[in-house]
Amino acid sequence: MSIQSVAIIGLGLLGGSIGLAIAEHAPDIATKGYDADADVRKKAAARGLVQEVCDSAEAAVANADLVILCVPVGAMAGAASAFADALPDGAIVSDVGSSKQSVIDDLAAVLPGRTVIPAHPVAGTEQSGPEAGFPSLFENRWCILTPPAGADQTAVDALSAFWERLGARIEIMDAEHHDLVLAVTSHIPHLIAYTIVGTASDLEDVTRSEVIKYSAGGFRDFTRIAASDPTMWRDVFLHNKSAVLEMLGRFTEDLTALQRAIRSGDGETLHELFSRTRAIRRGIIEEGQDDAAPDFGREH
Repeated sequence: MSIQSVAIIGLGLLGGSIGLAIAEHAPDIATKGYDADADVRKKAAARGLVQEVCDSAEAAVANADLVILCVPVGAMAGAASAFADALPDGAIVSDVGSSKQSVIDDLAAVLPGRTVIPAHPVAGTEQSGPEAGFPSLFENRWCILTPPAGADQTAVDALSAFWERLGARIEIMDAEHHDLVLAVTSHIPHLIAYTIVGTASDLEDVTRSEVIKYSAGGFRDFTRIAASDPTMWRDVFLHNKSAVLEMLGRFTEDLTALQRAIRSGDGETLHELFSRTRAIRRGIIEEGQDDAAPDFGREH
C-alpha cells in the first residue's frame, strides 16, 4: 500500500508541520486540509501549509489514502463524524493525539469497520496555531503507532513508512502501555508545570512583577511548558485519566518522601536522588532527544 494523498484535519502546530514536512520530504504526496475555524483556514492557505485548504472535512478527505486528525483528543469523535460518510474505502485514519486508548475507542465508535491506526509523534512546542508549524518538527523524533488488535499490517507498514519519510523514528506500542509511559514522560511534567506556575502567580506575598523579574532558569523553563495549548492539555488529562492518576499517586508518594528527607536533614537521600536523576538527563542527550549544550543551547 502506498500513500499518495493525505488529508489533514486541524491545521495548527502539528497539522501545519505535517503539511510542511510533506512538502519538503515527500513532495510527491498530494495534501488537502481542513480546520473548523475559518480564520485558521485563511492563515493556513496564506502560509501554504497544504496544497489545498478545503471548506469542509468531507471535501478534504475525498480521494485521501490517509486522513490525519490533528485536533484535541476530546474532539476526535466529532471531527471524524464530520467526514465519516465521505471517507474513501481503504483509507487509513490516524491522529497525533497524546493519549491513545481513548482515541481508539472514540474512532472505532464513529468509524466502524474502517482502518484506524492511531499514532503519536512525540514532538511539539509550547506554540500553537497555523503560524507555529515548521517542516523539521519530526526529524529524529519518535512517532509511536498504537494499532488496535487485528489491525491490517499492510496499513501499519504504510503509515510507518509515511512517518519515516518525514524524518521520524517509529515505535509500535500497545495503547494502554503508551498512555502509562506518556503519563510519566509528558502528562505529569505538564501538570507539575501548570501547578508550580499557578502557585507562583497566586502567592500573596510575591507580586506578579517579582515572579517575572526574578525568574531563574528552573521557573522560566516551567513557564515554557505551562504556556502550552490549554484546550489540548485539558483533554489529555480528561482522556488519560486512569494512567495520569496512577502516576500522580506514585509521584505524590515520592514527593512525600522528599519532604521527609528535607525535614529530617537527610542529605544522603537527597544526594542519592539527585545523582540518579542526572543519569536520566544523560540518557536523553545520548538518544539525541535534546541538546547537550549548557542551558539547552540557548544563545545569550
